[in-house]
Amino acid sequence: MDSIVVTGNGPLSGDIPIAGAKNACLTLMPATLLSEEPLTLMNAPRLSDIRTMTTLLQSLGTEVTALQDGHVLALSSHAIDNHCADYDIVRKMRASILVLGPMLARDGHAVVSLPGGCAIGARPVDLHLRALEAMGAELDLRDGYVHAKAPGGLKGGVVDFPLVSVGATENALMAATLAKGTTVIKNAAREPEIVDLAECLRRMGAQIEGDGTHEITVQGVDRLGGATHRVVTDRIELGTYMLAPAICGGEVTCLGGEKRLVSAFVDKLEQAGIDVTETERGLTVSRRNGRVSAVDVTTEPFPGFPTDLQAQMMALLCTAEGTSVLEEKIFENRFMHAPELMRMGAKIEVNGGTARVTGVDSLKGAPVMATDLRASVSLILAGLAAEGQTTVNRVYHLDRGYEHVVAKLSGVGAKIERIKEA
Repeated sequence: MDSIVVTGNGPLSGDIPIAGAKNACLTLMPATLLSEEPLTLMNAPRLSDIRTMTTLLQSLGTEVTALQDGHVLALSSHAIDNHCADYDIVRKMRASILVLGPMLARDGHAVVSLPGGCAIGARPVDLHLRALEAMGAELDLRDGYVHAKAPGGLKGGVVDFPLVSVGATENALMAATLAKGTTVIKNAAREPEIVDLAECLRRMGAQIEGDGTHEITVQGVDRLGGATHRVVTDRIELGTYMLAPAICGGEVTCLGGEKRLVSAFVDKLEQAGIDVTETERGLTVSRRNGRVSAVDVTTEPFPGFPTDLQAQMMALLCTAEGTSVLEEKIFENRFMHAPELMRMGAKIEVNGGTARVTGVDSLKGAPVMATDLRASVSLILAGLAAEGQTTVNRVYHLDRGYEHVVAKLSGVGAKIERIKEA
């Protein structure tokens, strides 16, 4: 397996371009199943998860063409000839469940494998199924697959989520666009990716109000058309690269960044002693003199602190002055990066969903192993500030969510290289 070798070598300086959002693009791509007309997505990230979704859609009959070096995806679902999403593809990525709502809404039937397990918790799909049942879907779970049908088409209804779920909100939103009548989605997720999906669906002719709030109202239409849509900036990649100068020192501008996408995260950076300035070019991040200050972090649904930035924030706090408490409220088992950071000299105590991080003067380079996507990049960030050399193994996780990590970080002065397996 490939590994990434990082050698701490001081402050960073320059610009880092931020890609389109992985989580937004993975939701926008299945929206093509709602229409016979073409959907074109601009600013698409070039990631392994995007390739997996492409493979899944192609298996259903969607034509997918990558243009402009993969930054533009042209999708056409004019001839869906397969309504079964097979386990061999779905098991690779939980976002695959997002083809269920669109297929069911358009053609009245779908068979989708239950996604495989996940290293950061069970993340069940019951909320997705509950939403579709509220719109009249008949569901049968057998042999590891969801067999769904709506012979007369989906019907408007009230979807009241007991918990906020981004994926379930997305599935419900797409399905509701073609349901007969009005659907009200209560306790809906408010993430920018939800708003981005709603904007794309409106371009296709959907009637949606309330996205970005906890209650979304959708008036179903008979059909949707084609559209061209630009994928929103990836707020998780943005926050990740904002942490690079925060950890190493120096000044870096994250091109295309906006504070509105990461406001709770920016608040914590500023509390820690990091300067963040918004300009027309993006967000410029610089660290004040001396060590950063300890801060407490609790992950919450948007607009709170993102769970997908918790591991990276922990890397910063490992060298902060004082003790920080990180509380993970979104996913269980999401502190698996902590033992690897401890191999680098970090002082971390984990107790259930809480981690206490006592800052040390400096981290030491060491061989470490990535356990998931966000953990992998947190170890790279830690390596940037560590004394000596850090080797991050099992970086295939990284390719799911970050494109050209080595090029982007080396472009601002980091000493980093990817070692290909023999």
